[in-house]
Amino acid sequence: MPFPIRRSAPVASRRLPTTATLAVASATALLAGTAATASAAPASVRTDDAAPLHYVALGDSFSSGPGIPDQTDEACGRSSRNYPTLVAASLGAASFTDVTCAGADTRHMTTPQGAANPQFDALRPDTTLVTLGIGGNDLDLAGVLTRCVLLGKLAPLGAPCKRSYTLLGTDDVDSRIAATAPRVAAALDEIHGRSPQARVLVVGYPAIVPDDGTACRATVPLAEGDFAWFRDKQKQLNSMLAREAGNGRDTYVDAYAPSIGHDACKPRGVRWIEPEQTTEAAGFHPNAAGHRSTADAALATLTR
Repeated sequence: MPFPIRRSAPVASRRLPTTATLAVASATALLAGTAATASAAPASVRTDDAAPLHYVALGDSFSSGPGIPDQTDEACGRSSRNYPTLVAASLGAASFTDVTCAGADTRHMTTPQGAANPQFDALRPDTTLVTLGIGGNDLDLAGVLTRCVLLGKLAPLGAPCKRSYTLLGTDDVDSRIAATAPRVAAALDEIHGRSPQARVLVVGYPAIVPDDGTACRATVPLAEGDFAWFRDKQKQLNSMLAREAGNGRDTYVDAYAPSIGHDACKPRGVRWIEPEQTTEAAGFHPNAAGHRSTADAALATLTR
């Protein structure tokens, strides 16, 4: 979904399906290649004036910002206006390393992603802030979205995608979320092992479809009943991330609540998720306004 799948490839060659290609393309805008390090412009605000802030950003395409101008790393879909860059600038980080990469899943924290080094290689003993936006690709929610679009074209009424994932009496996506939870927990443990001084923010995913479950088939061609089901899966993913953050010393950043009313069904200028590939962002990914909202949510979390 909006989430990276498990293969690794340049974003330019593998993207989330647009409304023109959803029926035939795999939703893979989160795929990635190489990762890079960037320095944010200094600003005047810092969470702790007694010590310099050393910030490392980890995560997938919902953190890297594919398609948002300007792209600083085309292979990883990393933007100069993604939320990590905005957070670093607002906090006046003494150092900022952004290794977010489209297509990343929890495996890519400790293993290479194509030509990109493991993201955890960016962590240092003196790192004091880490943001982690991960989990969607472990579920292959991009593949879920693609299936829902295909079934929506064949059966626009009802909830054919939900039925396809619950044929055996249990929801397969729920099972994937449950299987991802210990991977996220292990990643958080590893972050603290490598950077014991770090405050860690686990960043959730913003609303992709309407929170009230209404359909907008002219814009997002899911079956009418699958909008509410897909919304529920995304909420369950975010709830799992919040639980894993709450199980230890970490903090969850709610990117979903502020984004309600700004989903992919809304018109340009209101939406924070693009329903197809545009000049604003990759299809089914946050645009610059969406990243600004997530940055604001992260900054607000740091002041609590």
